[in-house]
Amino acid sequence: MTNVFSLCYTFVICYLNVTGYKKNTMEEIQAERAHSAESCSRARLAIQDTLDVVGGKWKLVIISILRDGTRRFRELSREAGISPRILSKELQELEMNDLVNRKVCDTRPVTVEYSLTPYSETLFEVINTMHKWGVQHRKKVTDAYLK
Repeated sequence: MTNVFSLCYTFVICYLNVTGYKKNTMEEIQAERAHSAESCSRARLAIQDTLDVVGGKWKLVIISILRDGTRRFRELSREAGISPRILSKELQELEMNDLVNRKVCDTRPVTVEYSLTPYSETLFEVINTMHKWGVQHRKKVTDAYLK
């Protein structure tokens, strides 16, 4: 299918060149097409990176809870309704991506506190935008269902 698209694209561009609509050489066309494919690939890669960092069922929930302040492990587990095993895995990934700080407190028994890093604040605009879209989408779906 890609070859068919590529041939059609090349044909259309060549036709436009012959008819005088666009004055490009074949090299310019190929360079433009390669640039477009590269830009598109980079954009997809950036989105995939974002989803890898904050995707999944629990990461945004954890970040949202920590926006309200530092929490101990058990507090986070209880508040979010996450099993300790899953919470531990998610927190490790968030810490690895510099979104969460882990602080071991010198107490008996040992307690661990989690907080957001300054870098995590770069996500707040994204999270707020996702929230706004989610509210709009839920309204649209609900309105369609009630009709």
